[in-house]
Amino acid sequence: MFSIRVSPAGRVAWRIVSTLHEAQRRRSFAVISHPDAGKSTLTEALALHARVISEAGAVHGKGGRQGVVSDWMAMEQARGISITSAALQFEYRDCVINLLDTPGHADFSEDTYRVLSAVDSAVMLLDAAKGLEPQTLKLFDVCRHRGIPVLTFINKWDRPGREALELCDELVERIGLQPMPLTWPVGAPGHFQGVLDVPTGEFVRYSRTAGGAKAAPEEHLPPEQAEAEVGEDWTTAQEEYDLLLQSGGEFDEAKFHDASATPVLFGAAVLNFGVRHLLDLVVDLAPRPTPREDVDGAPRPLDAEFSAFVFKVQTGMDRAHRDQVAFARVCSGMFERGMVVTNATTKRPFATKYVQQVFGQKRSTVDTAYPGDVIGLVNATALRVGDTLYAGKPAVRFPGLPQFAPAHFAVATPADLSKAKQFRKGIDQLGAEGVVQLLTSDLRGDGAPVLAAVGPMQFEVATHRMEHEFNAPVKLDRLPYSAVRKLGDSSQRALVDAGRRSEVLDRADGTELAVFEDEMSLRILLRAHPELELEPLVAEG
Repeated sequence: MFSIRVSPAGRVAWRIVSTLHEAQRRRSFAVISHPDAGKSTLTEALALHARVISEAGAVHGKGGRQGVVSDWMAMEQARGISITSAALQFEYRDCVINLLDTPGHADFSEDTYRVLSAVDSAVMLLDAAKGLEPQTLKLFDVCRHRGIPVLTFINKWDRPGREALELCDELVERIGLQPMPLTWPVGAPGHFQGVLDVPTGEFVRYSRTAGGAKAAPEEHLPPEQAEAEVGEDWTTAQEEYDLLLQSGGEFDEAKFHDASATPVLFGAAVLNFGVRHLLDLVVDLAPRPTPREDVDGAPRPLDAEFSAFVFKVQTGMDRAHRDQVAFARVCSGMFERGMVVTNATTKRPFATKYVQQVFGQKRSTVDTAYPGDVIGLVNATALRVGDTLYAGKPAVRFPGLPQFAPAHFAVATPADLSKAKQFRKGIDQLGAEGVVQLLTSDLRGDGAPVLAAVGPMQFEVATHRMEHEFNAPVKLDRLPYSAVRKLGDSSQRALVDAGRRSEVLDRADGTELAVFEDEMSLRILLRAHPELELEPLVAEG
């Protein structure tokens, strides 16, 4: 037998070529929308069409179907809404898809923002009956702020809803985003027959399957046959699309990539109608990974040594082992399981012995990963959201993830004093994950931490998890604060604490938050002490 020896320079060259090739195969995107627009259902349908699962689940497991893969928490399954992001990875055609499902509820917008920092594009889901809703508008603004290209999927066309032209006009009028339809519905909302496939001019007719659990069969008809068999609905679809085309709706890939226009598709995720079109569009058009800027604004080349940043930390995914998983987006280089990397925050080494790819709650061991991939680092108790991991030299650090300005506050105490240890462990863990912001105050001490949230539903999640995961039920006493500022000068702390309706709370990142009952209380204190240095909190950065 012959053995082939490869020189160190040859190995380096092979790694570079392999990294660049694999990076081009990656498509990393998030599914975002207003609550109840069908994100989790669409995520399930995409996995079905990629043949990763054999049968699509339904929210709440309706109609005798199993529950959706991405909603794995007990509260999600009970309520039928996503309250935490979920990462799914699978192969489709010759690409590796990293799909992140996000919470739609505004109370969990901080989690959604973190997910958007880890993807290269987004699929925005619109309800055909409701169009652009408040949370949808906010998410579009975040995507625009970050320069994230958006594909739009108008969902629930199997139910009564608004006209297709009206929905497209709304995109232009309310958010200045030019719609570029690549499919157009044949049949009014509630009477969905199929779509006009714009690139081919064909009619794609869908057939229902039992409960929508299987991929919907598609029949492709040329225009002449479609006109003969479908009649008026086909003619109407062609006329409507022609009208939009005349107003600038012709597809332009450059406008999609610069986030000034959005490809538009129509479908019904619960029936798996239109889902294949979306999956093919992601593969064909969605951006590949590009160099990510570090804290100094210098792009990190894709073929540089391994680097990644942590955008999410989650415990409780494996009830049998109660481990902690840190989700990291690979930014450069080839990741190899077992390699020792450095945490840029602590400057300490981190061993990557236990690394997994995650499909909902299901896991498989990762041996290698490339730019664009999302990896789950198991037993990563030393990692926090926003940490950068890197191999070799020189060191690299990516910008941290901002925390949103909280609007709700509550003092947490253990319901059972004999479980003080579990209480402290659970509270610290929820703070590390970003489920809530964990604050302390001189007035209360460490035994009565203050939980801060963007929305009150975060408190529900926190109390549920404290009871069911950490066996440490908590009592929450709401605080009356609604106005928040950053204290610019620590020496002025006593002025705020002395107020009747204000105090200073310390956040884990060292930020001192001056909180007030309302804006009037804030103005009264500022009139009494105009020298107070108070700064607004920035929600996004």
